[in-house]
This record gives sequence, C-alpha cells and structure tokens, in this order.
Amino acid sequence: MDYREFFSRFKHLSSKQGIGGRIKVHPEDFIVWEEPLPSIFEGRKYAIFLLKKRNWETMAVIKEIAKRAGIDYREIGFAGTKDRHAVTYQYISVPARAKEKVEAVDIKDVELSFVSYGRFIKLGHLLGNRFRIIVRDVAENAFEMTREIFGELHATGGFPNYFGYQRFGERRVVNHIVGKLLLTGDFEGAARLFLGAYDGSMAGDEARRNFWESGDVEKALEEFPRFLRYERTLLHRYKTTGSWKRAFLSLPLPVMRIFIHAYQSYLFNLYLSRRIEEGLPLNEPLVGDVVVQVKGGIPYRDRTYRVTETNLEFVRRKIAENRAMISGPVFGFAMRRARGVPGRLEEEILEGEGISLEVFKRLPKPLSEPGGRRELLLRPTGLAYGYIPGVGMCFRFFLPKGTYATAVLREIMKDH
Repeated sequence: MDYREFFSRFKHLSSKQGIGGRIKVHPEDFIVWEEPLPSIFEGRKYAIFLLKKRNWETMAVIKEIAKRAGIDYREIGFAGTKDRHAVTYQYISVPARAKEKVEAVDIKDVELSFVSYGRFIKLGHLLGNRFRIIVRDVAENAFEMTREIFGELHATGGFPNYFGYQRFGERRVVNHIVGKLLLTGDFEGAARLFLGAYDGSMAGDEARRNFWESGDVEKALEEFPRFLRYERTLLHRYKTTGSWKRAFLSLPLPVMRIFIHAYQSYLFNLYLSRRIEEGLPLNEPLVGDVVVQVKGGIPYRDRTYRVTETNLEFVRRKIAENRAMISGPVFGFAMRRARGVPGRLEEEILEGEGISLEVFKRLPKPLSEPGGRRELLLRPTGLAYGYIPGVGMCFRFFLPKGTYATAVLREIMKDH
C-alpha cells in the first residue's frame, strides 16, 4: 500500500473536484524557506549558517557536513527536517570554533552561507516555513477550479490540518503500525514489520522479503545492505540479546519516536476525518471541545481551554477573530480530553483501535508520550496562486511549524 491508497481513507473537507497534477517533478518545483525564531541569533558560542540543499535529506547532509568539517554531527543544531525532493533553505548552528572549517566545506547541491553568531539551534526553534510550489499536469481550467475550492474552504474555516504522508512513509506506509505494536508490547511483531515490509521498488526489498518469509536473522545480516543501518543495528542487537525489546531500545531515541509519533498522527487524522464525515464543524465550537489560543496566526498548543455552555459565545467570538481554534487529540497519557460529542468521538477512536491512553506510559520514560492538542484547521497566510502557461499552477504561502504543505495541496489536487 502506497501513501495515496493509505490517505484515501481520510475525508476531504472540500467537495469540489480537484485540479489533479503532480508535485516535485523537479526539486525546483518545491522550494521551502525556513522562518526561524529571532532568538537563535542571540549569543556568540555558535556560528549560524544558512544551509541551502537540493535533493538531500536533512540528517544526511548534517552528517556529511560534520564529517568534512571534522566535528561530531551532534554538535550541529537545526530547527526541523525539510523535504528531500526539494530545494530548501534552513538555518544550522555549529560551534564557533568550527566556523572556518564549515565555510570550507564543498558538497554537491549544498550551499553554506555564514549569517551571524548565535545559540545552539534545537528542534522547534522556528516560526514556520514559506513555500513556493509548482503543480504540473493540472486540469485545463485549474485556476478557476482552485478559486472555487478556496471559496468553499474559506466558508468552512480553512484546510483540514492532517499530518502529511511524510509521517507514515511514502512507499512503506508502516511507521504508524510499528508504533502501535511497540506501544502494545508486541516487539517481535514490530520488528517483523519494520524489517520485513517491502513494496517491490526499493533497494533492499529482496532482503526484506526473505526476512518476512523466513525470520532468519543470520541470513538477514548477510543480505541487508549496509545503508539500512538501523535495520542492521536491530538485527545485531537481537543476535546478542535474544530480545526484540532490547534490540528496539538500542536504536537512537529519535528513530524510536518516529514510530510512536506516527501512530499518534494516524489517530489524529482518524479523528479529523471522522469529524468531517459526521458533519461536525471544524470552525464552530461544540460544548466539550478543547480550543487552542492563537496569536499572530500562530497556534499555541500548550494554551488550551474547554468549551462550556457558559463560555460558548465567548469562544465563538475568539474563533471568528482568529484568536482561537478548535483542536483535536494527539493521544497521550496526560492529554487534555474533550467532553460531550467531541469527547465521545475521541473514545470511539480509542475503542476502535483497542487501546487506552495508558499504553502511552508503558514504554521506558524517554519514550512515554504525554500527548496534547492540535488545531483541526490549517490557515495558510500570504496565500497566492497563479497559472503558468505550459507549466501548471504555482502556489505561495506560509505555514506555522508542525504543519504540512502536502495537506494544503491534497485538498486542492484531490490526488489521494
């Protein structure tokens, strides 16, 4: 199952026909500019560089820069990962002592420009991202179709804020299933899926298929390509411990979190889709909803309050003024739960999955997930679009951190 088939289970908010088309035909069709927090430029311990990359994964290029500059890759800070099949601009921090070495680094399709001194950049140290995206091979009347879709979504309050396919895997759409198996304690099942799932078009698929059919760890260690380093780490660790749980816990924490976060994202997408399917509004508060505060167009997900009969009109005004947004659940053991009809829907999602919030506490503490809330709607700012003859539609917009341009495009293109 590829990501298009996977995403077809999540409902569109717009009922209008999509423009179709293709994205990322060329890296230059998908350009991303990071908007950092101003505070990253405070201090003198680190040198801040603007990193421009083309067709590079963020972690891969960070490690390559570190290798060539002779520093540990963990000394390089960045605020978020960016698309591989794209041209992206983002800020990185390196120790001030390494400034000259980093300036001398020469990597194909990578440019590094010193900006200023500042602090170590951590994940989340950004306001959001600006995008310029070209969609090729669109319908002939794509401009008019886009205008109609935007008109419909303006009336419903914005775009559905789905987690994008990047969370789940573009071809091996299994991250969320591995996450659920880990949370429910089925480490052997998680290992079988992580190591053995294949789609038939990726390097290493034959080795994966052989493991799926035989479960032979020794043979897998002989056959798995070297570039599947996390898979090989898992196999080696199982060989020495005989425990799939210990093997998984030997993986780097960020890798383990990918699986847990993918499952949380899947549950959120299910909730959002069910809400659309049942005709429950996304921009009109219901008693029992939990709303997040919004300031300057940026949602503050740690600032929430519940809608009651008493404050219902107050919340309506706040939402109309774009100072609050209705949220959905990012399930976790300390999540603020909705009540009323929204709360019933949350319960049904958990019951349908056969889990409780307690499962998010079962893993070792660094992996336990408190959960939280996430706004149901996505409101791009600075949105502009136009038709380029012989090319397709061009879109420009800004999105706050933690949201996905592909969620915006999905509603316009209706390609999955």
